[in-house]
Amino acid sequence: MTRLCLIPLVLAGMLVMSVSVCAAEKPITARVLVIGHRGASALRPEHTLASYGKAIADGADFVEPDLVMTKDGVPVARHENEIGGTTDVASHPEFAARKTTKLIDGVDVTGWFTEDFTLAELKTLRARERLPQLRSTKYDGEFQIPTLDEIIDFVAAESAVAGHPVGIIPEIKHGTYFQKLDLPMEDKVLAILAAHTYTHTAPVEIQSFEIANLRYLRGKLGGKGAQNSRPNIRLLQLLGDAKEQTYDVVVAGGKLTFADMMRPAGLRDIATYADAIGPNIRSIIPLAADGTLGQPSALVHDAHAAGLELHPYTFRPENFFQAKNFWQGTDPKTFNANGSVAEMRAYLDAGIDAFFTDDPALGRQALDQR
Repeated sequence: MTRLCLIPLVLAGMLVMSVSVCAAEKPITARVLVIGHRGASALRPEHTLASYGKAIADGADFVEPDLVMTKDGVPVARHENEIGGTTDVASHPEFAARKTTKLIDGVDVTGWFTEDFTLAELKTLRARERLPQLRSTKYDGEFQIPTLDEIIDFVAAESAVAGHPVGIIPEIKHGTYFQKLDLPMEDKVLAILAAHTYTHTAPVEIQSFEIANLRYLRGKLGGKGAQNSRPNIRLLQLLGDAKEQTYDVVVAGGKLTFADMMRPAGLRDIATYADAIGPNIRSIIPLAADGTLGQPSALVHDAHAAGLELHPYTFRPENFFQAKNFWQGTDPKTFNANGSVAEMRAYLDAGIDAFFTDDPALGRQALDQR
């Protein structure tokens, strides 16, 4: 059976999409994996041990801690180094004077930043729901910000209860920014992984939207495949919107865009240092003009041809995030489990190898229904 693919072309200096016929794709992995995006972040405040625990209980193969640095050099789990939206820091008068505006990866951001707090100070804060307009806030104020060390210990214990290893897929956030603050994460993360018995053998995949730090990590790990000195540790190159660039490329004055990286030549280059790519789901099957799901692009085929797995982000259970043809009713806030499962199944049919979801139980259901 054949289907249509959208093929990216550059004509007269402009990116256009050409429609062609391509064969159905299949995963190149033995088993498609469910990644708990920031844990089970649709059900618990993201990047908390409660969120990771819920993800594991609901069948996640991996849990994802996004990592940022404290003032005293400890990697902690937050989606961003700005924590005003995900903690109760604004209600702490002792920290009011630390609210400031910083240039983060070329964008002015106002709030409170992890690099201005010691770990001990961050431990006095409590997590809050990042999307209160869509998700429950009943757990606000209950959970601390965990360190990478604490997450590894927690996942190891939960894996023992579950009877099988659960992987950890940490993302190094704002690598260039933290390097300029003399708070580099790359060697620190490797050292923490080496310090825990669990992460000597459990699956680990380090991810980044930047390129230089992944190339650095590849050199530290000693190459791919049999050359890798720590074969349980793999690397994932995250990919953003087509017209955007990685921040390390911006700082270096380069011209490489994510669109370039998603073309066959760019994918072959990524394959020299990474094991997988993590594109936005809409790079694989874009939305049509009416907001419904369109036809698959050539990305899965081209990435597989380069020897790369695809671990796209992010499937979410609310109508607001789903293609229009999967909506239940018309309210964007509706928690739409059936729509999320149907959307994930469409992407599974496109041949992805793993996927990030805010609700791993629904991800497991989508896989079980195939």
